[in-house]
Amino acid sequence: MRTDNAGSLPQNPPMHWQTSRSLIDLGSPRVMGIVNLTPDSFSDGGRYLGVGAALGHCEKLLSEGADILDLGAESSRPGTPPVSQEDELKRLLPVLLEAVKLGVPVSVDTYKPEVMRQALDLGADIINDIRGLRQPGARDVVAGHPACGVCLMHMHGEPQTMQQALIEGDAVPQVGAFLLEASAELEALGVRRERIVWDVGTGFGKSVAQNFALLARQRELLDAGYPLLAGWSRKSSLGSVTGWPVHERMVPSVAAALLAVERGARVVRVHDVRETVAALKVWNATISGAKQHWGGNLS
Repeated sequence: MRTDNAGSLPQNPPMHWQTSRSLIDLGSPRVMGIVNLTPDSFSDGGRYLGVGAALGHCEKLLSEGADILDLGAESSRPGTPPVSQEDELKRLLPVLLEAVKLGVPVSVDTYKPEVMRQALDLGADIINDIRGLRQPGARDVVAGHPACGVCLMHMHGEPQTMQQALIEGDAVPQVGAFLLEASAELEALGVRRERIVWDVGTGFGKSVAQNFALLARQRELLDAGYPLLAGWSRKSSLGSVTGWPVHERMVPSVAAALLAVERGARVVRVHDVRETVAALKVWNATISGAKQHWGGNLS
């Protein structure tokens, strides 16, 4: 694992994320680069459909400093129709077969148990599930694997309708309760806590105000003891507050990633790896300077 592209997190004790082939040190914030293998993803759908194009993008993200690659072969954009298991596997497996040879942990963004199973058989390190392993059989696949990492995400409703019937009330305790229950169910099946990371699900069935409340109050979720992954990259909430279209949201995306890290996130899932890594270097330099000023006792 690379350890030189981002800084330490003095606010919290060092943690690790156990995955199939790697024990990822989360004492420093890690950058997860997004690789969409879809024709209809909200930001870059259709750009990396071929195996060659997808692998070229993987290599580019790694050259920019990505610590983890996240491959997704079905769009979760609001209103998008579901993709068949057969089509998802056709898009995913040829790229995954080569991506696992690139020397970094590889995450697969899927909620289908059979896709999870085949991905893990090919060497995937992490299952990143927007449905929090709610599909029948999904928990059993993860529990049946000896060491794969899992990212549990909160989503209110379904991708086709989630922005039409938003979660009601204070989203923070509801998200925390869901993720805590999902984690407890996994642990009851024998999945060790160090394999589990949480994602609050920015934009998945939540209002703009609720998304920003989850960011502002993110530290409330750390009390449960699970590392947090933040996925703000190019999200519509950033467009709502800036008025900028999706392809112009790099700067607000980097700002949101930094705010998430300052509030304790250990992984940021991003499209703009180069810019995020650079911003984290500045953040780390600031933390190092503060520690020197305070004699290393920054808390």
